[in-house]
Amino acid sequence: MEISSAAFWAALGSIVWVNILLSGDNAVVIALAARSLPPRLQKRAIFWGSAAAIVMRIVLTVIALEMLTWPFLKIVGGLLLLYIGVTLLLEEEEEHEQGAVGGEPSMVAAIRTILIADLVMSLDNVLAVAAAAKGNVPLLVIGLALSIPLIIFGSTLLLKVMERWPIIITAGAALLGFLAGEMLLTDPAVVARFGEQSHTVVNIAGAIGALLVVAIGMTLQKRRESAAAAAK
Repeated sequence: MEISSAAFWAALGSIVWVNILLSGDNAVVIALAARSLPPRLQKRAIFWGSAAAIVMRIVLTVIALEMLTWPFLKIVGGLLLLYIGVTLLLEEEEEHEQGAVGGEPSMVAAIRTILIADLVMSLDNVLAVAAAAKGNVPLLVIGLALSIPLIIFGSTLLLKVMERWPIIITAGAALLGFLAGEMLLTDPAVVARFGEQSHTVVNIAGAIGALLVVAIGMTLQKRRESAAAAAK
């Protein structure tokens, strides 16, 4: 596919557009992971986290078709998302109790969270991107690279919204739980054992996952508050 051809630019536009449409949840987790950092480190964490996630997504896209046939991969990914969702809720309390202690290690931890969550959430997304690229790896790299500033902008905007309305943090964690519930029911091992579930059942599983993350997170928060009050 020649770079000067209309087909090249049409495919490039498709990759960028698909990636934008499918990266809303990724922008949420990037903003959640960066919110507890000092302001001077937030933009750096968002930039490097987004850039590293895109590189990882390129690798994922090349091997996605094979990976998504592996049994139990989505189950492990769903459990990881549940853990990340609860952890991000607890971090909201920790930043009030401890403040921003040790800026640099915190930025590394934020980038690590971004990478793990993006890895898990991109398993399905990369299939659409791979289809748009039509097997052209250079085109894939260019298209995903062009998506970086758009994802960074979305994450930065969400970060400001979270600072003004903290309830968005809980909503973001619930979103991760919802995605986790969906992933658990669409794993090849689950489909092979119980058959493919309807869209309604998958959505119910997602809702249960969202409620589970919020319930566990709030329960652990209350326990920490009680322990802190008893220690005074």
